[in-house]
Amino acid sequence: MPVRTTWNVAHSCGHEIEHDLSNRPADRRAGFARWLEGRECTDCWKAARDSDSASKEEWLASKRAEEQQAATDWAEQFDMPPLEGPHKALAWGERSRHQLVTTAYTALVTEGSWDEADWAVLEEQIRAVTRAGWWIDQRDAEGTDLPELLDAATSDDLSTENPFR
Repeated sequence: MPVRTTWNVAHSCGHEIEHDLSNRPADRRAGFARWLEGRECTDCWKAARDSDSASKEEWLASKRAEEQQAATDWAEQFDMPPLEGPHKALAWGERSRHQLVTTAYTALVTEGSWDEADWAVLEEQIRAVTRAGWWIDQRDAEGTDLPELLDAATSDDLSTENPFR
């Protein structure tokens, strides 16, 4: 007698569904059916995932707004110039610049051996790089790498404004 191919599975959500398990090896069908019993049916799983994504999107929007406000406040406090580039990239570039520069300050000055005079020189280099895309490209860099990254910035990344503000 052949091993059965269809199983009635009572899912954890309470729905009972007949599953065709003929595409699985015969010796794995019963175990898979037991595994399915511990899970919600496909429709309930999709509904939970879709409703959960709305709350994730709200959380993400809130988080981005907080990060953007922190970046804006920081830029004003430290007299950072506005970034240049496509409108869609400006906010992301500002957040990326804020995160990288604050991480670098912590690594180099707070926890490292730099003093405020060393940082002031680097801060002027930071002000010179105004292309939002450059900051986005460096978003995963280590804070200790910032001096070398700024030295490697090309004229395309640098501001054309008066450097003496």
